[in-house]
Amino acid sequence: MFVLELTYTAPVERADALMEAHLEWLNAHYESGVFIASGRKNPRDGGVILAAGPDRARIEEIAASDPFTVNAVCAYRITEFHATRTAPGLAEYREQPPRP
Repeated sequence: MFVLELTYTAPVERADALMEAHLEWLNAHYESGVFIASGRKNPRDGGVILAAGPDRARIEEIAASDPFTVNAVCAYRITEFHATRTAPGLAEYREQPPRP
């Protein structure tokens, strides 16, 4: 599981101008089953995406294809974690931690 934290590197007005393309990009990854949840940060200096992807390399590719990234509007911080506990509705995303 991955937490993708977007931080705007340009004025929010530039992000707003790209919002439609960004939302289309989000929708495509929701439809593919990779994205689980997303939204704006408060204060509005970026956003957060919760993703279940096959591996970090694929998640990095997805983040690099975001219109915000392509147009130098945001930077991504990607954190991988093992979702060993979830709400009942997210049980399919539970993971076992790797063995040492």
